Amino acid sequence: MFCNQCEQAKDCVGCTGSIGKCGKDEDVQSLQEIILYGLKGMAAYAHHARRLGKSDESVSAFIEDALFATLTNVNFDVESLFEMAMELGRKNLRVMELLDEGHIETFGKPSPTRVKEGTQAGPGILVTGHDLVDLRDLLKQVEGTNIKVYTHGEMLPAHMYPKLRNHPNLAGNYGGAWQNQKREWAAFPGPVLATTNCIMPPSQSYAGRLFSTRVTAAPGAGIRRITNGDFSALIKCALECLPCEQNITGESVVGFHRTVLLDAAETIVEAVKAGKISRFFVIGGCDGHESSRNYFAEYAQATPPDSFILTLGCGKYRIRNHDYGTHLGLPRLMDMGQCNDSYGAIMVAVALAKAFSCSVNDLPLTLVISWFEQKAVAVLLTLLSLGVKGIVVGPNPPAFVSPNVFKILQEKFDLRLIGNDAKEDLRRVMATAAA
Repeated sequence: MFCNQCEQAKDCVGCTGSIGKCGKDEDVQSLQEIILYGLKGMAAYAHHARRLGKSDESVSAFIEDALFATLTNVNFDVESLFEMAMELGRKNLRVMELLDEGHIETFGKPSPTRVKEGTQAGPGILVTGHDLVDLRDLLKQVEGTNIKVYTHGEMLPAHMYPKLRNHPNLAGNYGGAWQNQKREWAAFPGPVLATTNCIMPPSQSYAGRLFSTRVTAAPGAGIRRITNGDFSALIKCALECLPCEQNITGESVVGFHRTVLLDAAETIVEAVKAGKISRFFVIGGCDGHESSRNYFAEYAQATPPDSFILTLGCGKYRIRNHDYGTHLGLPRLMDMGQCNDSYGAIMVAVALAKAFSCSVNDLPLTLVISWFEQKAVAVLLTLLSLGVKGIVVGPNPPAFVSPNVFKILQEKFDLRLIGNDAKEDLRRVMATAAA
């Protein structure tokens, strides 16, 4: 085994236990990797915000400082690196605030809406990823044609914005979470536009119909990358491909953005005080292939009928195909948007805490977060930087978090991993709340 910094064997002269010549132990390396992954996630949010004309020089300066701190032989101090990770969380909150502002200013105030699932007869384009600017620009360029544009994966919440959903060419949503793309995109007859992560190396069945934008790319013959915002080749491909068949499979409801929930905050607070709402559960995040992620579906389905489930990110696809019914005239499952909309869930919690004159940790709120990629790291650091405790993550512990660092997170924030039995975990949560 080799030290990642001095690139020498761990038993080289000067090493002590897990420390290499550079003096870097696994906890220092773990914190530096947490910072690096968090920076990647924050950079993705900042990229989207900048595309909407939103930026903050203090964020850019912090990114430089944090990257500098991860260089070889710069910082071996666990305490200072831990504080930098917390500052990353605070800066990420600012980035997500900018992105939220940009979305509303550009696409209008969100509202709940019903979205058709499946395809309609005629030529179609499938758009996946997170970049709503790409979707807007494509819709402008297909105006006057009979091409129907469908959202996929994390693009589904685009329908909650009036300036997007009211476009005559936006027809509905097709497919689900990112890990199903090879099957879903092969079955979709038209071209696919991948605007951000999560793109996978494609199969030949659809590689010739796959387009991507800017830095998003994948290997394969026939894949075309669009860097100038000109979608004419994509549109030409849509007109040349086989048309979609009429196959509407149902409807889904999206659009419970933070602004919608905060507008109803007074009603929500009164309902909690009157004992009409037992608890709020935030169940979402990143989805993935592992069957262990069915835990989140089992957990959601076991929640009491007088509770509400808030979901966001592609983790919604793990729990959305179930009828949770309604409560107080509202659907029990409320889709708040993309992982890019995590700011909204945080702000709703902060607003409710203010209304109840308590901390977020004293709210009837449980966060059960599915873990996968770098943006999840950034959001988790934001929650921790705000002092939120009792978050449950899973299905597996992050490989880059050392046992000692995870112990610190457990001691400071009561961060926990999901168990093996979702119903039993939920029972303990409700029993503790009732005590």
